[in-house]
Amino acid sequence: MHICFLTSEFPKPGYSHGGVGTFIRNLGIALVNNGFRVSVVGPNYNDEFEFEVLQGIHVYRTRRFDKTRGITWLRRARSINKVIEQIHRENPVNIIEGTELSLAFIDKIPGIKYVIRMNGGHHFFSFATGEKLSKWKSFQEKRSFNKADHLISVSKYTAESTKSLLGLKDRHIQIIPNPIDADLFKPNHDKSVISNKLLFVGTVCEKKGVRQLVMAMPKILEKFPEASLEIVGRDWIDPKTKSSYTEYLKSFIYSEISNKIQISGPVDLVQIPGKIAESEICVYPSHMEALPLAWLEVLAMGKPFVASKTGPGPEVVIHGETGLLADCYSPDDIADQVIYMLENKPKAQDMGKNARLDILKRFDVKVLVKENINYYQSLI
Repeated sequence: MHICFLTSEFPKPGYSHGGVGTFIRNLGIALVNNGFRVSVVGPNYNDEFEFEVLQGIHVYRTRRFDKTRGITWLRRARSINKVIEQIHRENPVNIIEGTELSLAFIDKIPGIKYVIRMNGGHHFFSFATGEKLSKWKSFQEKRSFNKADHLISVSKYTAESTKSLLGLKDRHIQIIPNPIDADLFKPNHDKSVISNKLLFVGTVCEKKGVRQLVMAMPKILEKFPEASLEIVGRDWIDPKTKSSYTEYLKSFIYSEISNKIQISGPVDLVQIPGKIAESEICVYPSHMEALPLAWLEVLAMGKPFVASKTGPGPEVVIHGETGLLADCYSPDDIADQVIYMLENKPKAQDMGKNARLDILKRFDVKVLVKENINYYQSLI
């Protein structure tokens, strides 16, 4: 069977990428190991066409055409469609899969099944954050869903919200969580833990809850003066004002606590396990997620974890058993959950151990690749 994924986020050394790219790489490698042919097609991180085979995955990076203002979308779509047609001629494709917007301008080829895997689209996040819908993106998303033959969602919450927002009515949505490579992200007992160190990993932007976490630090430091926070992740630049969110965030870091908060910027994926291992607690109070791989990475490493109770939070973290859930809009509640873990370290460590076991049962790629294979086979 030949699966073709559509994404512009497939990991490439020297460039930042999102969770969707990591997911496709993890699942793609597992599918290849199970005898599938896997292709990935999408715009490159630069304006060059590139082809390479990475761990058995055939990766086609098309030109970005960033300088063709106004018709960039059209030139990108034509380029992607041309590559798909060529791939299909040489090695017939059975299934093409992408995220919510990805099928909008894809030319459908008879005999191929088209699948959307919901990771949180434009309608989903606009509604969750209260932002105004973009007419252009809304048009693309609706057009994309109309082209999809089948739908997958990474969480029940994402499925129900998207179904309601887009009026999908009685369309069936298969729930398959994002998988995590539990062999890459596993407990590291050789790494020394820095006492009372907190870690945030994610894009440094408002919807990730990092501002509320920074605002929680004074209360945490009152109870634990030796506590510290490291913020790891790429900066978010406002597309309208071109202003840096990191610079905005710094305005909430008072001089009295500035030596307790380190903003490290983005790091390579291979460094993340070490960052998690050396931290006492990971705190990711996102305002909304679909089903975040970053959360699964922490849980897979058996690390005490404070996440957000919004959206699919309760689907991922069992409050009081595998971690704690906080009100992501409340610095006080975030602080309270962190303080509880720092005051009850044996209990926090037990939660981490339970989290690792839960990951192996529900989210490990070895388990979920079988679920994905069974689903793909049911479509053919």
